[in-house]
Amino acid sequence: MVRETKLYDVLGIKPDATVEDIKKAYRKGALKTHPDKVSKDDKAAAEKFRAYEILSDPEKRKIYDQFGLEYLLRGGTSPPPPSPGGPGGIPQFMRNQTFPGGGFSTGGTRTSTFGYGGMPSFMPGNPTSIFEQFARQEGLGAGLDGFDFDFGFSSSPLGGHGPSSYSSSRSRREPPNGRSKTPETTVVEKPIAFTLEEIFHGTKKKLRVKRKTFDEAGKIQREDKELEINVKPGMKPGSKFKFKGVGDEIDGTKQDLHFIIEEKPHERFVREGDNLITTVSIPLKDALVGWSRKIDTIDGKQLTVRHAGPTSDKWQEVFPDQGMVLSKNPSQRGDLIVRANIVYPTSLTAEQKQKLKEILP
Repeated sequence: MVRETKLYDVLGIKPDATVEDIKKAYRKGALKTHPDKVSKDDKAAAEKFRAYEILSDPEKRKIYDQFGLEYLLRGGTSPPPPSPGGPGGIPQFMRNQTFPGGGFSTGGTRTSTFGYGGMPSFMPGNPTSIFEQFARQEGLGAGLDGFDFDFGFSSSPLGGHGPSSYSSSRSRREPPNGRSKTPETTVVEKPIAFTLEEIFHGTKKKLRVKRKTFDEAGKIQREDKELEINVKPGMKPGSKFKFKGVGDEIDGTKQDLHFIIEEKPHERFVREGDNLITTVSIPLKDALVGWSRKIDTIDGKQLTVRHAGPTSDKWQEVFPDQGMVLSKNPSQRGDLIVRANIVYPTSLTAEQKQKLKEILP
């Protein structure tokens, strides 16, 4: 039983929510309350940041659940209500001033000071830092869906916001030997989809990435970075285009961006390796007595497919060198495989059934 549910209500979750539930709830609303998109005086946004900061920290959440928000914010300036935790309701680990995990702070810019009986008081963190820490943990970039792109450099870029009014207080932990530790570069992966025709012929895609950096005063600055992806004919899904140091600045280093090729669903073809598969629908009558169809290849040629029948649902015909271009050898191609989908009638009259019994073996 928790003392109050205010912070849980802010995020729209229940008091028994898991860590993943808390992250999911924060992710859902964080884009609307991004530090760059709201005023620093926005109370609703501030409450969401505070709710996530407290509930995502196991120790702060434990204190909040037991004593409530006011007690956490004041650092225990008055004795809490009795509880099984110990004298005055203070848990054993608080009275000993020892905290699970080696400390009360979870890193970054979150700060704890000490008040009543060694009880840590909560100092709200910087909204930008909270968002950055969440984004870094989740492998995200400037927005919750990764980075913003302008394909073809449209006149209406996504997320085109100016410098933030928030300042960024950035800190680094020093290793035990006192030497400065180089921050680890994070990698953000972003899928980018192409049509089969684009992959077959090869194409170039121009992107505009809106990234976030910091000036000497620690304020957020947004700038555009223009990139170009050169898709070679026949490249396969999962192929990556890697750009070093073009993403958001986090802990003094700029993120690497990896764009991963995906294929858009095609109305006629399915790709399997270097082969293309297409399916023609054949009514049961044609499947039994024979049929002929015209089909288009991916490069616009027309082929005639026919079968004298009967045609089973496992039938297929292979047309060599009519599939996808081989990425390692563009002069060669895979196969085009044509398969049949037998379309059965949805109903038959008694007379039709009788005739089929007389005709079919």
